[in-house]
Amino acid sequence: MSLLESVLTANRAFVHPGAFPPLPKNPKKQLAIFTCMDTRLVDFLERSMGIKRGDAKVIKNAGNILIDPLHGGVIRSLVAAIFMLGVEEIFVIGHEDCGMAGVDPAQLKRDMIARGVSQEAIESLVPDLAQWLGAFACPAENVTEVVNKIRANPLIPTDVPVHGLIFCPNDGHLEVMVDGYRAQGYTEKGGGRAS
Repeated sequence: MSLLESVLTANRAFVHPGAFPPLPKNPKKQLAIFTCMDTRLVDFLERSMGIKRGDAKVIKNAGNILIDPLHGGVIRSLVAAIFMLGVEEIFVIGHEDCGMAGVDPAQLKRDMIARGVSQEAIESLVPDLAQWLGAFACPAENVTEVVNKIRANPLIPTDVPVHGLIFCPNDGHLEVMVDGYRAQGYTEKGGGRAS
């Protein structure tokens, strides 16, 4: 059985008309999570945060990296989440043991060429493969950098707290790197800025 067939078989067993009540598009908890696409986080990160289906907007990419902090897809998604879907807070969540930490761009280039991607395509489209990938050395530093880039973006309202956390993919604990309330001078959620 192919992978596609196994997915479709599982889907047929899963679907029960009427079993899942319709949910609104707006997240119940009014938050957006920007995190990594790591498979160890699937069905684990959200549960560790008390997040259920319909509670949050979740944006993922390799290493929760923000390459284009003004026009990129992550910012576009956050702007849509805030202005169209009622998101009031952003959580940037990296994780320990991230595969994007310490990427070897030279090896990646060799692997791409071995799979049929032309060297000319790589060099013309992404001459600086490490920069394009957003390779970093420390997941915690990356989270703080991403929070700062989002916070500095003129399209993100200043009244939206941007938090930064690190997640452990082994036991599920979270550690705060940036408290978005304190970083922006908020006394508490909904309490406004401190004078």
